[in-house]
Amino acid sequence: MPPTTIAALLSQLTRDPGRPRITWYGADFERVELSGAVLDNWVSKTTNLLVEEFDAAPGVRVLVDLPPHWRTLVWTLAVWRTGATVVLSGEADVVVTSRPTPGPAVVAVALPALARRFDGDLPRGAVDAASAVMTYADVVGYLPPTDPSSPALPGVPYSDLAAWWSAGDGTRVALDAGDDTGAFLRRVVGALAGDGSVVAISSARRAELDANDGALGRLLETERAVEA
Repeated sequence: MPPTTIAALLSQLTRDPGRPRITWYGADFERVELSGAVLDNWVSKTTNLLVEEFDAAPGVRVLVDLPPHWRTLVWTLAVWRTGATVVLSGEADVVVTSRPTPGPAVVAVALPALARRFDGDLPRGAVDAASAVMTYADVVGYLPPTDPSSPALPGVPYSDLAAWWSAGDGTRVALDAGDDTGAFLRRVVGALAGDGSVVAISSARRAELDANDGALGRLLETERAVEA
């Protein structure tokens, strides 16, 4: 039976803590692999940052202004762990972005895996996620239960979020991350909730693979994944 809450989903991922859960292939041969334990650790630290720095909680809107990427998954799961609402466009109380502009509550996210700080100008008061996230605790403290009727996404209450999770069957799937963040999240979270794992290939990397005869097949064989 699939989990019914974000906390239960993360708990499920750590039952087999060393198993890869998301493997990211970016441009320029970047490969990042997060096991269940590592993904849970990232989400816990990010959750604590959101709560302690921005009072993230039900009723707070967090704009996740990031492209399809493994870091986007982390930030989305962390927002949902707090019970706040993820928005993918429009106005919000907190802005999580890879292209920061001045604002009262901004988190600047560097996308490269080895980034130790945001590579660019930071608006005054912005939080640099690359240096800040790792300073927070590995374990989430007390959080009030999330009201199932509160929105996980605009128009999508938490009670309906689990509908994304009915198709998972434990498979390791490979998918083109594309350019639609909402669709990317739905596919990845659905696979994880079904006790599966994901090989997410950026559109740029997928183009490189398609241009090299047999490259995609070799990647799928190496990763022991099936194309979604």
